Amino acid sequence: MTDDTLPAGPPAISLLIVDDHPVVRDGLRGMFESAPGFAVLGEASNGVEAVSLTALLDPDVVLMDLRMPGGNGVEAIAELARRGARAKVLVLTTYDTDSDTIPAIEAGATGYLLKDAPRDELFTAVRAASEGRTVLSPAVASRLVSAVRTPAGAGNDALSAREREVLGLVAKGTSNREIARVLFISEATVKTHLTHLYAKLGVKDRAAAVAVAYDRGILG
Repeated sequence: MTDDTLPAGPPAISLLIVDDHPVVRDGLRGMFESAPGFAVLGEASNGVEAVSLTALLDPDVVLMDLRMPGGNGVEAIAELARRGARAKVLVLTTYDTDSDTIPAIEAGATGYLLKDAPRDELFTAVRAASEGRTVLSPAVASRLVSAVRTPAGAGNDALSAREREVLGLVAKGTSNREIARVLFISEATVKTHLTHLYAKLGVKDRAAAVAVAYDRGILG
């Protein structure tokens, strides 16, 4: 058999890298260009550029950061989905909070990885994403499972930033009076916040609130 008759290998998976940090983009480009089976078509520094370049370059996979000035990742993911883009979006970010993961998945992301993922795990995730398979880092997967399993009417409402602050102090064993002093609010306001977060978590006391918050990843 001559070289001319050898079967061609699978086509390279084409990528668009989206991140507002040039060093991160350079690192990812170098990583993928040095590995067989991948082709980096371009880079974008924000969500608006990502949408434009996806339409122009038609990559198989978009590696999407989330928090970027000039257009965030979730908005870009939603816009790509609205436009019916062929590309699969794999989120690659440092953030694994519910406020980041759930909106990104709901917007249409195929997968969600954290930037501390080993390179082989990232390569595997990109291959899976290109085939339309969902890939989630373990930390993100556990958060999504908790969110899905939350009973209706109990804990479905997200805690406000202040309620999270109060809950964090409660977890440290801080009294209502001390919480009021630390947050510069009245004890009555502390009690109001506690009442609200108890209702949202579906619990009746401080200990249960802390236990449920740890279980759901609200407190880490």
